[in-house]
Amino acid sequence: MAENDNQKLRAALVAEVGEQIVNWNDGTLDDHSHDTWPLSLIRAHRGDLGTRPACVVSPASTEQVQAVLRLADREKVAVSPFGAGSGVCGGFLPDNGSIVLDMRRMNQLIDVDETSLTARVQSGMMGHLFEAALAERGYSMGHWPQSIELSTVGGWVSTRAAGQFSSRYGSIEDMLLGLEVVLAGGELVRISPSPRRSAGPDLRHLFLGSEGTLGVVTEATVRIFPAPESRRLSSFAFSDFESGLEAIRQIVRVGWRPPVLRLYDGHEAARHFGQWIEDDESMLLVLSEGPPAMAAAETEACREICLAMQGRETGEAAVEHWLEERNNVPSLAELIAKGFVVDTVEVTADWRHIGNLYQQVIEAVSGVESLLIVSGHSSHSYAQGTNIYFTFVAQPQDQKDAEATYLECWKRAMDATVRANGSISHHHGVGRLRKPWMRAEHGAGIEVMRSIKRALDPRGILNPGALLPEDE
Repeated sequence: MAENDNQKLRAALVAEVGEQIVNWNDGTLDDHSHDTWPLSLIRAHRGDLGTRPACVVSPASTEQVQAVLRLADREKVAVSPFGAGSGVCGGFLPDNGSIVLDMRRMNQLIDVDETSLTARVQSGMMGHLFEAALAERGYSMGHWPQSIELSTVGGWVSTRAAGQFSSRYGSIEDMLLGLEVVLAGGELVRISPSPRRSAGPDLRHLFLGSEGTLGVVTEATVRIFPAPESRRLSSFAFSDFESGLEAIRQIVRVGWRPPVLRLYDGHEAARHFGQWIEDDESMLLVLSEGPPAMAAAETEACREICLAMQGRETGEAAVEHWLEERNNVPSLAELIAKGFVVDTVEVTADWRHIGNLYQQVIEAVSGVESLLIVSGHSSHSYAQGTNIYFTFVAQPQDQKDAEATYLECWKRAMDATVRANGSISHHHGVGRLRKPWMRAEHGAGIEVMRSIKRALDPRGILNPGALLPEDE
């Protein structure tokens, strides 16, 4: 879109919703040109910011969201919803001349129902502020993503997020009871909260994980939990990663659900918990909380299983260390500036295939020429399977090769995951990064998704380029 077209669009938006919420200064546009996708950071480091929106609109109400989308649909202008920009898969990469809809002014906790244990919240509220507001009343959502200080409630819904305590409290799809969403043409859809219903398809799941391609989430009603009365910590070292996986499988298959069951392979255990392990041991962290009797019983049951699997008790200190440091991660931008290519790849599989998946991905990514390390840990477990959260670090000799190295690491990881009968994403979503493997994930279901997209967004204005692969 030419600058003249940008000016016309800005003037139309100002006339529609007021000049106080429409912004197009250079700093704002730069800040809203990409999210935290490492590939975008690599490109930004070399001075290639790529696309640039025409303006950023920061609505304060659902009515203003509706007005913006009506105008955009009428003018056939792309709209990219923006939470806090912490996505790491390129889910947010606005087109030239597009509208960015920054939702962070819609940041209110509307209601807490202490009888029904629900909270109604606007989608732009930051995660840590939401948790703090609940904690003041003696409650928690139980949703603790590593990005909790960098992400919004609406972002959690849009990417099907999972938090660090999910093995007990569930992921966002288990917590979301109702929502309010604005469709591409400005129509408002409200899905009322209910503990369960049998009244046709569950429309929540149209928008869960849709990454802003089907509608703009403006409110969510979620489950909350009373703050736990007690907490128990324990940890165990295993001679190998596979033994630790088997211990987790035995814990969850009989119904125990400690909020935290995190197993680190030898590389990651040495990096994070070196003072508690020996040689190439893996490290399992266990955290239980709730009523004192329940937490104590669960902790002892986990202990018995781990010892039966030849685990070695390593005490509470390792878990305390993790709780203190869990969200302190190096800046990706700083690592990229130093010449490193770094990212995480979270995938999942059932128990039958997860061990092979771990080995296949490690072997495949290890073949990248400039790779320094690839490692993994399990952080979200179910009776049917678990996830592996891989980390890779490479250092190409020539920084011109950074992008190709990054994409090669991802290609090898995704191809190996598909070969090993895994799912290509556990909780970071798809964005633009994982699109090439969506057909392998969904098969003919891709055409169903495209049909839904055409029905809800016939002009294709909502977050174009994300989630769905291009037509073949």
